[in-house]
Amino acid sequence: MTVRVVFADDNFLVREGVAGLLTETADIDLVETVADPDALLTAVAAHRPDAVLTDIRMPPTYTTEGIDAAKRIRAEFPETGVVVLSQYVEEDYAFELLSDGVEGLGYLLKERVSQVDDLVRALYDVSRGGSALDPKVVEGLLARRSTESTSALLGLTDRELEVLQEVATGRSNAATAKTLFMSERAVEKHVGTVFQKLGLVHESDVNRRVMAVLAYLDATGGATSR
Repeated sequence: MTVRVVFADDNFLVREGVAGLLTETADIDLVETVADPDALLTAVAAHRPDAVLTDIRMPPTYTTEGIDAAKRIRAEFPETGVVVLSQYVEEDYAFELLSDGVEGLGYLLKERVSQVDDLVRALYDVSRGGSALDPKVVEGLLARRSTESTSALLGLTDRELEVLQEVATGRSNAATAKTLFMSERAVEKHVGTVFQKLGLVHESDVNRRVMAVLAYLDATGGATSR
């Protein structure tokens, strides 16, 4: 199924390069490219795309314009998913983006853009209300944990923590089993235990893998103040 996309980036070369990749992808219908947050919001209102792909840093301050736009789009146009792009792993920005909920949101590093299949999958996932986090972003989020904190995570075994990191990156149970040299049945058991210990039993399956990361940050005091 074709995903209708609006793309925003203030850098002309990046904008043209990514637009070229998306235009050549059969599963993507690039309806408009823009260079700033105001134009992005105008384009979303006009086209009501399935998904938005936007840089985090745009005019005028080159800080969190993309995140601010993503939150506004999700609030005003909940049928539109948003994937934000960042040059580097910026845990504060990732947490800020996901702090009010993970549905329909993604955070990818710009290096992922060249891997078209991953980019298309992320746009498709958020357009369907799912989430998409770059594995390196997840690793950065997990690295922020406080070793002195008392939390539910201290009840997790080392193996459960390893499984948590794998599933939070979006890997399936089968892929997690292969990565950790475990049986798929063992992974399923660990996943269920992790979600239960983190109080995520009643979350939807598509979101609790990402919610596990946020629960990790919240429980360990690694979350940014807001």
